[in-house]
Amino acid sequence: MFLPFFCARLARPMIPRALIAAAALSAIAATTPTWAADALVAVSSGGFAEAFKTLAHDYAARPSALPVATQFGPSMGNTSQAIPARLARGESIDVVIMVGSALDQLIADGVVDSSTKVVLADSYIACAVPAGDPQPDLSTPEAVRTAFLNAPSVAWSDSASGEYIQHELLARLGIEAQVKAKGRQIPATPVGEIVAQRQAAFGCQQRSELQPVKGIDIAGELPEALQKITPYAAAVVKGSAHPEQARAFIQFLASRDSAKAVARSGLHPHQP
Repeated sequence: MFLPFFCARLARPMIPRALIAAAALSAIAATTPTWAADALVAVSSGGFAEAFKTLAHDYAARPSALPVATQFGPSMGNTSQAIPARLARGESIDVVIMVGSALDQLIADGVVDSSTKVVLADSYIACAVPAGDPQPDLSTPEAVRTAFLNAPSVAWSDSASGEYIQHELLARLGIEAQVKAKGRQIPATPVGEIVAQRQAAFGCQQRSELQPVKGIDIAGELPEALQKITPYAAAVVKGSAHPEQARAFIQFLASRDSAKAVARSGLHPHQP
């Protein structure tokens, strides 16, 4: 309610513009959520989300650690909750955990501190069917080709695994036209949920994103010849209100103490 007042007064010369601008900024600052000042705001993309939930809770229980305000958003894509879009809007975020290549782009854009980047885990692509349905063989490239062709409908994500499937894997298998005619890329919503709701008979995404979803059976990971390993990494956002705590949190995520939780989530803890 204060901003219209300040804007209207800009036209009056008797009040210095600098004073008006400062007052306007104070009014905006007063609307900032209180948790931004007393918590570490960390945003994770889906592939690391399950490990993130557990480890954020564990970290906050440590002596002198700030509580962690856990938030989630895709590493890429066109949805408003995608991490790059949120940073572009100027959201107050201390730590981002996301697909390594997407993080590298944020570093190149000058949004994230390159010196704080730590690779946390490697992620493998798996495929699933609705719970109780026959599970296709995925042990060889030819078996994967058959699985895609036999499925009446197919879903893949709009993040790293889905981009690989849509722009590389289907073409390598020689089935791009056939599968795209009956398949779709899913924005934001986990592919496992689409499969569980039987909106798709076959879906592929990072194993760590499929694993928490009820109502599906994971048929297996793509074979080595077709697999696309995606690293997940963390870094501190430039301008973080808590840079030292943010660095400490990332080191905790990458520690040996955290490796078991990372592995349970379906990821492979990164080995330097």
